[in-house]
Amino acid sequence: MKPIQKRAILVCILLVTVLSVYSARLIQIQVVDHEIYAARANAKHIVKKPVYAQRGRIIDINHEILATNTAVKTVYADASHILLTETGKIDDADRKKNRVAKISEIVSRHLGIPIEEIEKKILTERRYIVLKHGVDELVAHALQGELRENQLRGIYFNEDFRRIYPNGDMLCHVLGWLDHEKNGLAGIEKSMDEFLRQRDGYRFTERDRTGREIVVYRGYERPAQEGLTVQTTVNLALQAVVEEELKAACEKFKPEGATIIMMNPHTGAIMAMASWPVFDNNDANNAPSEVTRNHAVLDMLEPGSTFKIVAVGAAIEEGLVTDETKIFCEGGRFFYGGRILRDHHPYGSLSVHEILVKSSNIGVAKLALQMGEQRFHDYVRRFGFGDRTGIDLPGEIPGRVNAPGGADKLAITRIPMGQAIGVTPIQLCTSMSVIANGGNLMMPQVVASIIASDGRIVSKYKPVLVRNVISRETALKVTAALKDVVGKKGTAPLAMVPGFAVAGKTGTAQKAGARGGYMAEKYIVSFCGFLPADDPAFVIYVLIDDAKPGAIPNYGGTIAAPIFANVARKAARILDLKPDPALLDPMEEGLKQASNTKPIRD
Repeated sequence: MKPIQKRAILVCILLVTVLSVYSARLIQIQVVDHEIYAARANAKHIVKKPVYAQRGRIIDINHEILATNTAVKTVYADASHILLTETGKIDDADRKKNRVAKISEIVSRHLGIPIEEIEKKILTERRYIVLKHGVDELVAHALQGELRENQLRGIYFNEDFRRIYPNGDMLCHVLGWLDHEKNGLAGIEKSMDEFLRQRDGYRFTERDRTGREIVVYRGYERPAQEGLTVQTTVNLALQAVVEEELKAACEKFKPEGATIIMMNPHTGAIMAMASWPVFDNNDANNAPSEVTRNHAVLDMLEPGSTFKIVAVGAAIEEGLVTDETKIFCEGGRFFYGGRILRDHHPYGSLSVHEILVKSSNIGVAKLALQMGEQRFHDYVRRFGFGDRTGIDLPGEIPGRVNAPGGADKLAITRIPMGQAIGVTPIQLCTSMSVIANGGNLMMPQVVASIIASDGRIVSKYKPVLVRNVISRETALKVTAALKDVVGKKGTAPLAMVPGFAVAGKTGTAQKAGARGGYMAEKYIVSFCGFLPADDPAFVIYVLIDDAKPGAIPNYGGTIAAPIFANVARKAARILDLKPDPALLDPMEEGLKQASNTKPIRD
């Protein structure tokens, strides 16, 4: 074979080899790896855009809005569009730098973000860079207009929402708030988050090389799902009254904290709940943690004399005494366990009825001693102390009830008067509801129903009976004594309400120190009562922590009882309760009694 033929054959073989390699590579790209390279190509032009849904609203029992949403924009950048020219080619370094600087300056001016921060994000060359959430629509519209005027691309806007609380700080501790990721952090926002939470959707969009959207991939999208509406048991009109009176009392007495709870004793529905100090839910993430604390369910305290309903109710229920049984109260000094237990007045023999009216420490201690530690302990637990009530608010604590038979031999005489035990305000309100409703412990509830966007009720919360505690007959006997507590000879004449019979109990507890013992001249004063006494529409619990009352005696009957009366009087009007014309003006009688006699310390 001639040399020229050999060279021709070699060239042909080489060409065939090269073409074969290229053909194989082409088959690899177009057939074998088609999906990989198609995805890469699409990624240059296709963007997955979130479609934001609205979080569910929170409303009161009358459908007044407590928490809702307002439309805002999420501003994001597509760096690949910012760095391209009109023809789709990458700019030279200087022109790219100028474009980034111009866009950053405009965005910074409208959104209040440092220019350096914007430039740093854009130069990462990522496709979807969130610049700012929650931008007002007017601001977004102005930004969009200026970018269009300057023919600058790459900044886009998604629909979003911001959570707003139209009533400001009203009901702040009950409602709670959201974090920056729209997760419920406290209150109903947290406990009902699974119902309120929206499910954001998404859709894929394709843009040309200049950034203009050209098609929507409807086969590759998920629609947004709105959150459900949570209807609370709260009556906003009653809540306004409670917060108005609480604010007035706190401005007057300058306490460390305060709480008012209003509850329907028959159903457990919370009609109003407020703690002090307050904060604005719209700016909750900047509020101090101690201010955002819901004292009604998170605070543990020694209740004082409001707790005496437990010993009296239990002793009558067990048949150890009747309401007329006489108990010798030792002239105000009872020696037991090596210590002296004192009454604030030197009483001789008092009936069980009078023990509650006069708030005798010695009287209730002797009732508990008759019952014995175990039986009395069982009733303390039956009234709901030592367990969480189950209210649908996060973080509730169970309080503290020590088991009987411990080292503290004085506990059997101290617990009946509200010492050596830790309870929460919601537990006290619930225990008084046992007396008000005829003997049943009801689970307090702040949620009434869950409602879909079309108005359909998805879930309706029914009253929950925890247990029967005492008989109706026993409850009526305790109620009779509590009515006299609010009479002329009781500890709370200032709790009287014109035209209505009121039943209730005062409490004045010396404040426990952090390291044991009690703090001098520091008291937690309270009053818990219901109205009308014989057919209660509500129970109200008022607690004032460490008031500075000036010349006013720092007692539950002089500080907390008048607050109860103000709230109850206004609530009766709102609920259209009919006063009894046969009753004298009890407020006038109560004021006379308070001004003409030395206040009784409970």
